[in-house]
Amino acid sequence: VQLQASGGGLVQAGDSLRISCVASGRTFDSYVMGWFRQAPGKEREFVAEISWSGRNTYYADSIKGRFTISRDNAKNTVHLQMNSLKPEDTAVYYCAARTRGSEVGYAPLYDYWGQGTELTVSS
Repeated sequence: VQLQASGGGLVQAGDSLRISCVASGRTFDSYVMGWFRQAPGKEREFVAEISWSGRNTYYADSIKGRFTISRDNAKNTVHLQMNSLKPEDTAVYYCAARTRGSEVGYAPLYDYWGQGTELTVSS
């Protein structure tokens, strides 16, 4: 599967933004989808994950209550709605897909990665 993320940009602290990821292929609904991010000079970190059905979602503590992950299997798309953005949310955001394993947010389980979309939050 190929993943294409989009929607990043430059926003101000407190703003909202939604980023999206479109997947190619006909088996999108068999993938667990996740969002990760990597800030300049930092390690990549888990942000959010959604089950294949969309019924189960998981979030990193740092963004819980501000970000919402969702998916539309009919459109092969996963979204990340980001509210109350902070300068520390500045990062390149990557969508990823996995079919194996059960450990939430464990990056090595993800087989497919998008190219990333960059978000900058100014103070």
